[in-house]
Amino acid sequence: MATIAEVGERELITRIMRHLTIMPGMPVPNWDDVNAISLGDGRAVVLKTDMLVWKTDIPSGMTPFQAGRKAVVMNFSDLGSKGVQPIAFLAALGAPDTTPADWVEEIAKGFEAGAREYSGYMVGGDTNEACDIIISGMAYGLAEEKRLVLRGTSKPGDLLATTGGFGNTTAGFKMLLEGADAPKALRERLLESVYMPRARVKAGIALAQSGAATSSMDSSDGLAVSLHDLQRSSGNGFKLTNVPLTKDARKFAELHKIDPATLALYGGEEYELVFTVKPDMVEDARKALRGAGADLFELGVVTKDRKIVYVDEGVEKPISKGGWEHFTGLK
Repeated sequence: MATIAEVGERELITRIMRHLTIMPGMPVPNWDDVNAISLGDGRAVVLKTDMLVWKTDIPSGMTPFQAGRKAVVMNFSDLGSKGVQPIAFLAALGAPDTTPADWVEEIAKGFEAGAREYSGYMVGGDTNEACDIIISGMAYGLAEEKRLVLRGTSKPGDLLATTGGFGNTTAGFKMLLEGADAPKALRERLLESVYMPRARVKAGIALAQSGAATSSMDSSDGLAVSLHDLQRSSGNGFKLTNVPLTKDARKFAELHKIDPATLALYGGEEYELVFTVKPDMVEDARKALRGAGADLFELGVVTKDRKIVYVDEGVEKPISKGGWEHFTGLK
């Protein structure tokens, strides 16, 4: 009998869903970033739940405040990637009875800070005793069904793009988990990306309102995994000619002689948007993103086949599905 460590998160979800009845008329298909329930008037209630477990999800040095805030960011990020403004956040908090009460207050302050940062509200939740600190969050929003930007609706010829460079959090986790080092100022900036992630909520909403985006998701599990998830939903492939790395990540890659593309592709926890755009509306998308404080970084194009490749100096290299997956870890 296979264990969940052997099958991994996505196969485990597939097994769970075999036993569930799909609700008729859902505006968002399964295997997207959020769930939604139609209100029957063209609008949908959009829901997202995601959790943090202290032992497996909280890196060394992260404070209870930062953990509480991150619980909000990771849930709101998925709503934003669909073009949905988050309205409310709820959290079920489990903790051992030995947990300092001050820690719980700091987590609550993090909930408040994260929710207000994205113009939402922390509206309630539940507490219970547990063997570890567990924060199970749920985000709520409302949206016009026709404005939702799903994972599986790209078309061959669309531009593949993202809202930012990659590699900062990958470098940060290499320092935290593998003992890699960097000069003090660089180290602090890279660790800041891990401890205080920022979601592209405004950018996602702006993209949806522009009508230029044909698909979208966030990159919280890593760029490579995001591309494979988009492929799974759409049936399309991708040909990348650019893998953007941040300036700080490039410095880190040079310092440790790491392939920059590897650092950018196989990480996670970055919360950039990975999206596709109609080829005749690229400038509309770019303008909308700049109005939301973001930018459009071209990665490549959507292709008819299912291959996901990176063309590096004329050589076509396959992009494997490496990145973060619960139960199996970083691959």
